[in-house]
Amino acid sequence: MIKRVVWAVIGLGVLACAALAIDTARFFNSPLENSQGKLLTVDSGMSFNAIARRLVAEDIISRPRDAKYLSLYARYQGVAGDIKAGEYVVPARQTPAHLLELLVSGKTRQYRLTLVEGWRFSEFRKLMADNDALDHQLAGKSDAEVMAAIGHPDENPEGRFMPDTYLFPRGMTDIAFLKRAYEAMQRYLDTQWEQRSENTPVETPYEALILASIIEKETAVPAERGRIAGVFARRLEKGMRLQTDPTVIYGIEDYDGNIRRSDLRRDTPYNTYTRAGLPPTPIAMPSRAAIEAALNPEPGTALYFVSRGDGSHVFSDTLAEHNRAVDEYQRGS
Repeated sequence: MIKRVVWAVIGLGVLACAALAIDTARFFNSPLENSQGKLLTVDSGMSFNAIARRLVAEDIISRPRDAKYLSLYARYQGVAGDIKAGEYVVPARQTPAHLLELLVSGKTRQYRLTLVEGWRFSEFRKLMADNDALDHQLAGKSDAEVMAAIGHPDENPEGRFMPDTYLFPRGMTDIAFLKRAYEAMQRYLDTQWEQRSENTPVETPYEALILASIIEKETAVPAERGRIAGVFARRLEKGMRLQTDPTVIYGIEDYDGNIRRSDLRRDTPYNTYTRAGLPPTPIAMPSRAAIEAALNPEPGTALYFVSRGDGSHVFSDTLAEHNRAVDEYQRGS
């Protein structure tokens, strides 16, 4: 009688283990029931049991016991402590095995932020401030404090950051983001400086940034960048003032969108009508193409250019030719 009871208990235990094994296998090899992709946030320092409970709370895993299966499986595989913090996109109807691979891989959701060519640093800061995926540690700080925070005190921020589209995970600090953009600009500038042509008018990489920022603001036509750089190079070599409106505009604190003759006469450190040479800092964030143009100005004889009003320019060798072009395109005569 006792033997029968023992064998019955053993039999029930075997059946229970078999049922558990079948249920576990079913769970790991069957797609999850979520019909839509969902976001899962794994906090730093979160235990796997807590992650499993969050999977249930977010309705990514429907049954609490399946969450326990996942925890047991993660421990069995030795990866329960290898989960990376971050925000994950869990595709619809993914298997638990693939879900575990995702959490171990650290392939978190990436956010996109585009720093636009020709923008000022103040516009960059507003763009970052409006992005809720960044961890904002620079709010309320001055530009000088920002530069100190990224490890470059005493540098003016204008022109120092590479315009580009950046991908980043939620929770990246604005300090880390700016460091990345700063280093991207520095790497590119260093590379282009080593490859500069002999006829570039600038003497330092920083002067190249300044000239490139002016080129960036002067034309929206890519094919004209090298030609405009050539005009500026020849004017600088001849000791002529650059006489470029974008620098004047940058120096006007209360600029209202219209540049007047009085603005051209008002002396500021950025007024290239009243002062010779380059302004003291860049006036915008230059693109790669503008930097390349500044360091490789196009040969030629033109010393002047004027806008046609469509973004392109007319180039002239002499002041008389230039004045005729101004009459035609600017004064409407």
